[in-house]
Parts: sequence; C-alpha cells; structure tokens
Amino acid sequence: MTETLAAVLLGFFATGYLVLGGADIGAGMLLPFLGRDERERRRVVAAIVPFFLAHEVWLVATAGLLIGAFPGLEARLFPGLFPLIVALVAGWIVRDVGLWARTQVAHVACDVAVTAGSWTVAGAWGWILAGLLTGVTDSVAGGAGVALIAAVVVGLFAVHGLAFARLRLTGRPLERARAVTGGAGDRATFAVTAAMLAVLVVAAGARIGLSGSAADDATLRLLVPALYAVLPLLLAGQVVTWRVFRHRVAAVAPGQPGES
Repeated sequence: MTETLAAVLLGFFATGYLVLGGADIGAGMLLPFLGRDERERRRVVAAIVPFFLAHEVWLVATAGLLIGAFPGLEARLFPGLFPLIVALVAGWIVRDVGLWARTQVAHVACDVAVTAGSWTVAGAWGWILAGLLTGVTDSVAGGAGVALIAAVVVGLFAVHGLAFARLRLTGRPLERARAVTGGAGDRATFAVTAAMLAVLVVAAGARIGLSGSAADDATLRLLVPALYAVLPLLLAGQVVTWRVFRHRVAAVAPGQPGES
C-alpha cells in the first residue's frame, strides 16, 4: 500500500512539473516569435519570471522522491539516460541564467540563452519521454519512431507555451499566440494543452515498471507521510503564485523584472 502511495505521488509530481514547467519552457522556446522587438520580448520574459522557479520545485520534488522511494528505478534510469540528463540540466541552467539576467539588462545574449536553453530542455524531455513511451528505460532510445515522438512532444511544449502566453500577455504578442492556437477561449486552450501533457506523462509512467524498484518498507513509511504533509504547502504555493500574478503583463519599464 505504501509503495502504491509513493508511486501515485511520483506520478503527481512529475505531471505537475511538466504541465506547469512546460508552460514557461514553451513560452521561452517562442520568445523570438512572441516578442519581435525589445519591448515585446521584455514583456514575454516578465510573463515567465514570476512562475518558473515555483514550477521547478515540482521537478526537485520528483527527483527527490524518485531517488528516495524508488532507488532501483533511479539506478536503471539515470545511468542509461545520462547524456539526456546532462543536456537537460545544461539547458535548464542556461535558460534560468538568461531569465535572471534578462530582468536586469537588455542584451541579445540573454534572449539567445532563454530561447536556446528552453529548446534544449524541451528536446531533452521529448527524447526522454519518447524513450519511455517505447519501453526503453536503461539507455537512450534511437530510431525514426523515437525521433518522431520526441518531435511531437517538443511541439506540444511549444503549443502549451503559446497557451500560457494567451493567459499572460496583451497586444501583438497575444495576437500572435492566438493566431497559432485557434479561436477557443484562452483558459480553455490552456486546459486542453495541459491535459495533453498530463496524458503524455501518465502514459510514459505506465511504461516504466515500478515493480521491485521501491525502497524498503521502513523507508517508505517514513518518506511518504512526510511528502503528503508537504503536498498541501506546495499546492498552496502554486495557488498563491497564480492568484497574485493572474493579471496580464501590459507594460514593463526598462531594467525592471515586470509587473502583472
């Protein structure tokens, strides 16, 4: 029973990260498309900045739970996927540095870092998920089928980022996002892309196989209740963040991180 609860938590944290974090990753991927000039790009970054660290907490929780509760799975996944994990972490660092720097200075290098880092993160996740969906958990999967699935996942990140932009932006950037994603409501569009990512994560998780990879029962009995106790705080933090920054970004003064 405790192992089942740990598995549910792992799936919940992973889904939460890819749905929430996937939104700002996708928006970062399309920074040059959404923002055609300095003022517009500053607004796109201002739309992302209040959220990305709060979203990354879900990834930290996922990794911590995987290592602590399922060491057998971690020992199988991490060595085999090491090249993709390195790419993922490198892209993550470059993107976050670009976002932090972009709130202070307007420089093309910051925009390149945000865009390239976001594409790298999306590509790494796309390849990881494609491998898991095809049942490969101990090495980097290859082949045309895996490449196609990875490309679809990357495309879904981009569309989800556009849906996020529809909730956060105004003016021409908002018009560009709506032009690509269709005429449905902004919230409905985001709900649809979020659901698609959630289904993708659940499908990939179902292919992993957790049997025999869990930690001993004593460890799980200590770890799982602690995580369930922390979960309401994590959810409350997300609610507060989205509540406080619920307004669209209309204008940002040069050198400022942005207001919502």
